[in-house]
Amino acid sequence: MSRSVDLSQYPHAQRERLRFIDFCLYYFGEISKADLLRQFALGSASCTRDISLYRELVPTNLELRHQTKRYYITPDFHPLFEHEPETILSRLNQGMGEGIRQVSPPGEHCVDAIRLIHPDGNTIAALMRAITQRRAIRVRYVSLSSGETERELVPHVLVNNGHRWHVRAYDRRHGEFRDFVTTRLLQVQELETAPVGEQREADRAWLKQLTLTLTPHPGLSHPEAIALDYGMQAGALTLTIREALVGYLLQQWQVDCSPDASMDPYAHPLRLANPEVVVSLPNCRLLPGVTS
Repeated sequence: MSRSVDLSQYPHAQRERLRFIDFCLYYFGEISKADLLRQFALGSASCTRDISLYRELVPTNLELRHQTKRYYITPDFHPLFEHEPETILSRLNQGMGEGIRQVSPPGEHCVDAIRLIHPDGNTIAALMRAITQRRAIRVRYVSLSSGETERELVPHVLVNNGHRWHVRAYDRRHGEFRDFVTTRLLQVQELETAPVGEQREADRAWLKQLTLTLTPHPGLSHPEAIALDYGMQAGALTLTIREALVGYLLQQWQVDCSPDASMDPYAHPLRLANPEVVVSLPNCRLLPGVTS
């Protein structure tokens, strides 16, 4: 929860810079004067004043480490601003350049579909800090198969599968990289810096690229409608995607992955034209139409 501090006396531009400082501490665990310079193209003296003002408003939120000349989050940190997790995740997904400032509330003429699953802001902030600083975390995780268990994870990326947010992480309990639903993470505790063998560089399924060829389902009466929906050329769409994300795409797009296109074409309007590329994937039986 954000602190109750009256910021109305400060100019809007300065409040935005204070929000940026707060955001970087909360989601990345650190901030420097150089970060402000890059983001807002200010003079060095102005950046110093903004950081000094932030320290005056919330002195227990950050500490300076002289050896790095950076300010770091403290255990007593409480955000000065409200940071809506859905907005932050959306902006982070688009890149950090414009991903800092809050956006206007949605208007009446442009609305998002109803979302029933909302990530917790504190959980997302802790995950982002761990990802940025390459740290392990200890969590209580509630799964459908095992219930609530304690895990040590090394997260390296957040993924939206179109329905909910997952974090891809090395699971020390099983010795492999897996995906975890962010809403099922409890009591996230940041640990030490993780070794390279548990980082993104060791995640083969994340680094490996697969090529998928999608076509309209042959059982459709008017396949040209689907070709238009997906911008197909010559009746096909070729995609290159990380192996770790293949399942999300094929499930979200309702792609018939069966070798003979045997599924209902109106429930699965797309067909995977090269199903042989997915049959060896872990959990391939979860894909529509795959039986082996």
